[in-house]
Amino acid sequence: MATEPVTDPRHSSLKEAIARAQSNLLRLQNPDGHWAGELIVDSTLCSDYILYMHWAATVDPVLQEKCVAHIRQRQTPEGGWNIYYGGPDEVNATVKAYFALKLAGDSPQAPHMQLARAVALRLGGVPRMNTYAKLYLALLGQFPWELLPTIPVEMVLIPDRFPFSLYQMSSWSRAMIVPLAILNHLQPTRHLHPDLQIGELFPIDDPGELMPQIARPWVSWRNFFLGVDRFFKRLDGLGFKPLRERALREAVRWMTERMGSGSHGLAAVFPAMLNSIIALKALGYDASHPVLSKALRDFEGLFVDDPEDFRIQPCLSPVWDTAINLIALEESGGGCGDARARAVQWLIEREVCIRGDWAINNPHPVASGWSFEFRNDYYPDTDDTMMVLMALRFAPCSGASEDKLRKIFERALPWLLSFQCRDGGWAAFDKDVTRRWLESIPFADHNAILDPSCSDLTGRMLELLGYLDFDQRHPAVERALAYLRRTQEPDGSWYGRWGVNYIYGTWQVLRGVRSVGAPMDQPWIERARDWLESCQNQDGGWGESPQSYEDPSLKGCGESTPSQTAWAVMGLCAWGDSRRPSIRRGVQWLLQKQNRDGSWSEPQTTGTGFPRVFYLNYDMYRNNFPLLALATYANGNSPKAASFLVNANARAIKGQRSKLPM
Repeated sequence: MATEPVTDPRHSSLKEAIARAQSNLLRLQNPDGHWAGELIVDSTLCSDYILYMHWAATVDPVLQEKCVAHIRQRQTPEGGWNIYYGGPDEVNATVKAYFALKLAGDSPQAPHMQLARAVALRLGGVPRMNTYAKLYLALLGQFPWELLPTIPVEMVLIPDRFPFSLYQMSSWSRAMIVPLAILNHLQPTRHLHPDLQIGELFPIDDPGELMPQIARPWVSWRNFFLGVDRFFKRLDGLGFKPLRERALREAVRWMTERMGSGSHGLAAVFPAMLNSIIALKALGYDASHPVLSKALRDFEGLFVDDPEDFRIQPCLSPVWDTAINLIALEESGGGCGDARARAVQWLIEREVCIRGDWAINNPHPVASGWSFEFRNDYYPDTDDTMMVLMALRFAPCSGASEDKLRKIFERALPWLLSFQCRDGGWAAFDKDVTRRWLESIPFADHNAILDPSCSDLTGRMLELLGYLDFDQRHPAVERALAYLRRTQEPDGSWYGRWGVNYIYGTWQVLRGVRSVGAPMDQPWIERARDWLESCQNQDGGWGESPQSYEDPSLKGCGESTPSQTAWAVMGLCAWGDSRRPSIRRGVQWLLQKQNRDGSWSEPQTTGTGFPRVFYLNYDMYRNNFPLLALATYANGNSPKAASFLVNANARAIKGQRSKLPM
């Protein structure tokens, strides 16, 4: 066992590390006050874009070659492609990459293509891909439309409150599905030259085997929906589509309305944005049409034209990054006046005050909230809103108008409280979108058709409420704590829906329960501390791979990373005992790994999009969370209290309990 380092919170090395980290963050701030770190993802986005260019017959050879170089660089030594750093080869990523390279001119006989083909077949080939990936193949004639699960465009006509409607699905599923339903009707196929087709990636010869089969147990939601799917296919074959034209008009209206001036693309996220562009083109929209022209510009805003490595981001994260960075700077004493004022003003201007899609399931009368991206007015989310309000508790120090801030909190805090679900937790975008039987829909194989409550978001909400002087006696806090006790794993950890994984969930819950004044010596809370300490690496850091989503026995296992070490340190600091060896070893690891410019290096994937399907490396996490952890340690886990303005406002809201959603 290595000698335990002794790290004094007052030591000059800690102060110097904090100062360097502060300077690094301030250097990265944009002139208007916001921060926006890159979201780094796998090769599938560049693969999809090549497939799109060939479908649209608008191949930009320069852009295609940049995408090809990106894909080639990410081929694993085994020959396939993965979906997170260091992960195993994955079938969707591998088939898409192989197809994209073949379309771009790589010979199937080239060694890297032979390796890729072998991996794809070993993983099951095209039949093992998910529905959305197969639909892209169908656009290029490489998968039969009739064997895809039907995405009936008529679903847009189902009343919002019906058990099966668009608004019983997660916000991201809605945005992906509506344009795909249009494509499912139009089936706009681009037929390829035989030399460009990928029949070699089908390990079976019988097309019937490509369709899911009804199986035991005979009575199940899966079999029910398979039967419904076959019924729809028969109706289509008979030409019986009495509502089709009306449904198409409504689908186009729904989609284009959410692509307007209040959004940088449909849902401001890659799959929905690209799907909507393909749908508009299939509908006959010309590139000069204002809707399609804007959609193309918005999509190009995701490009990172690095001369060394062209990349495409899945979306942009300025609100999230700005809020976290402002908190880290303020907690560490580095929120210099001008930088703070610009960041605060930028956040204030991004409040969303229209009733977006969330209002279907949540009747709260006053609109508020913040979205993740620059503009995404239909989809503000609870997580960003929590983080922004935690940042704005410092706003009076920036010179912001106290009257304006009071009004913001009077809107935003009740808005957030109104999203507490029946189970006591908070979800990301909607309220009580939890009908598990919908997961059996054939086209719902992306593992994210619902938006259930999450322990990590619930913990963050408690953290915010604690800063605003809410305590355990408030009914919303009581229900949230009960939810967290129910969702705790037997070993003491919590699942992390939006970050990798159990380290993320456990840190956020511990920070939350401490914030609302829960006694930290309760056995259920101490089990979480013991679990965090049990998975500390020998080098003093913490790490966890996305593989823990597939195999929970790997929870807390992985090479040490700056962001995950920071989360664990902050979780352990919730007890206020900076002398614990585990905390000091973690702080020492962060000090040793800091770069000269104040940053940390982190190639590993620690962010989550869809568990087991899509992951993110938030490039800003390696810079802001270590700073926040060092500040938490140096401050003895005594976060800066909210200003009197915010505390007074929170007390006023608490006094109106009868008006709050329960």
